Amino acid sequence: MISFNSKHTFHIPVMGTGFTIDSPLRVAKYGISSVISLVDDVFIEQMRKFTSEKYNEPYEAITKQDEDIRANRITHYLNLINKLVQTQVENLKNSSFSPGSDIVRYFELLPDIGPKRLYQKMLTIKDSVKRIKLQESLRSLIEPGSIDVNIMTKLDKDNFRNGQKNEPEYADAMSALRGFAQSNLRASIVFSAGMNQRLYSYISKFKDFFPDENGEIKKKVILKVSDYRSAEIQGKFLAKRGIWVSEYRVESGLNCGGHAFPTVGLLLGPILDQFKNRKQELIEKLFSTYKKVLAETERIFPENPPATRFTVQGGIGTYAENELMLKHYGMDSTGWGTPFLLVPEVTNVDKAHLDKLSAATEDDVHLSDSSPLGVPFWNLRNSGSEEARRQRISDGKPGSLCPKGFLVSNSDYTKKPICLASRAYQNLKLKSLPVSDQTVEEMEVVTKNITVKSCICHDLSGSATKKYEIDKNATPALCCGPNIENFSIIATLEEIVGHIYGRNNLMTNPDRPHMFIKELSIYVDYFRKEFEQFSMGLSNRKQKYLNDFKQNIFEGIEYYRQLAETFVEEEWSGFLDDLKSLYNEVEAFTSDAAVSPLAVHSPAYIEE
Repeated sequence: MISFNSKHTFHIPVMGTGFTIDSPLRVAKYGISSVISLVDDVFIEQMRKFTSEKYNEPYEAITKQDEDIRANRITHYLNLINKLVQTQVENLKNSSFSPGSDIVRYFELLPDIGPKRLYQKMLTIKDSVKRIKLQESLRSLIEPGSIDVNIMTKLDKDNFRNGQKNEPEYADAMSALRGFAQSNLRASIVFSAGMNQRLYSYISKFKDFFPDENGEIKKKVILKVSDYRSAEIQGKFLAKRGIWVSEYRVESGLNCGGHAFPTVGLLLGPILDQFKNRKQELIEKLFSTYKKVLAETERIFPENPPATRFTVQGGIGTYAENELMLKHYGMDSTGWGTPFLLVPEVTNVDKAHLDKLSAATEDDVHLSDSSPLGVPFWNLRNSGSEEARRQRISDGKPGSLCPKGFLVSNSDYTKKPICLASRAYQNLKLKSLPVSDQTVEEMEVVTKNITVKSCICHDLSGSATKKYEIDKNATPALCCGPNIENFSIIATLEEIVGHIYGRNNLMTNPDRPHMFIKELSIYVDYFRKEFEQFSMGLSNRKQKYLNDFKQNIFEGIEYYRQLAETFVEEEWSGFLDDLKSLYNEVEAFTSDAAVSPLAVHSPAYIEE
């Protein structure tokens, strides 16, 4: 079985459906963990066929005649990837310690701690007998990275067969969970986008999520969360069902890639500080419930809490920031997503879009309304998907033909839900607009709000299907985070890992702000839009929401001021000036007493 105890202190998070679909085949043998998206089983089946042919593995198509098509496609693909990685790892372990070999690459990529130091010691030993003995010890230390999977919990549409609605367990997220549970992977499932009660309850149907006779959990749960409260609520819900959360993956609410889930102005630094100070409290509280439930259901239970990891991702871009996360906040690992899009041997991006990503500036990446889910979505303006969307509008045929339908949600005009990005929905919506006294400019805004939705459930796989020539006409969507503007070098695996561990520097934007400042500035922009909508009477937000948002931003600014004072490194220069500038920006656009959030206390240092 594949282990999932990586010697590395970073991981590659899920990035859309296509970017990391086969990343484990590139990095797992080197001890690097990555995540496969389980959104698109049609694409997963295409990749199983492609991968089987590439590695001379047998392939039999799973078609629509299969009653459990989605789950079985996922299970078979994960088993294939697992088998291939196991073979890679065995070959790596048996390779010689000669320059350029996989085993040498494995140890050279590691951070300069633990096994890496033992490897470096081996290189200095002259005695051949002692050297070979130490090499055998090194072979025994090799642990591949985990082949983890991701389910976006909001994507759980019910499905139909022969015109009849299927049972709930055949819904999209439920089927994806079953596909993972039935696989032979020893890995983790990452749940993102909040709690799905029926999905979480369904986990307890599968024995691999419970401790075995040795107290080991074969399949673990990772929760992607944006704050401590979310971790506590979801962790408690799962503990009551006998499911342990093995990792809390804290992600910035806005300084990330793909879908963004903004907090009410709660910033990453204060959130991490809360985890740092209260993680033991969280573990002990949840373990009490967890152990009791396992005992009541006559399952094997541990005497002590299972291992629990706390990790962070979202906008990390430098070695110093990485070290801040690991050392100051005590995180077990950091997630690096967007920079890996420029590493062709790890992620899937076709040549044309690699060039676009490497040339991307701040103006090319924006927090858009493109997602049919109604959730803010980071989007590359000049991606093939966006160009195709704009061309359809220009041709008088707005909307996608909706080839897959994973994001269907609206039933305003139809009995069965349809997608907001579909041509069917957009045509019906546009035709339903009432004749009014709106100006041409106002109608353009209304129309744009309808046609802005993109076919991301299909186009996010385009980066892989185009690269592998599965679909030469694919129009890829690129959901890179704003951090892409700081990187322009198309890098090797050695170069990006070296950048993370401080061995070299791939940063190409000398004016890049600190990750905390960047996140704060994005939140300020987001708050300004929320405030303007409220001021014009175009928002259903309450006054309290704005009060809380502004208060949390100001408290975050004060927290960062105090944090900056504890560091003397050069990278903190100008940090306080940036904080004050952003504070002044918030004060400026909320200065109208008639609509401004009230009872908000300014940071102490600004009042002085």
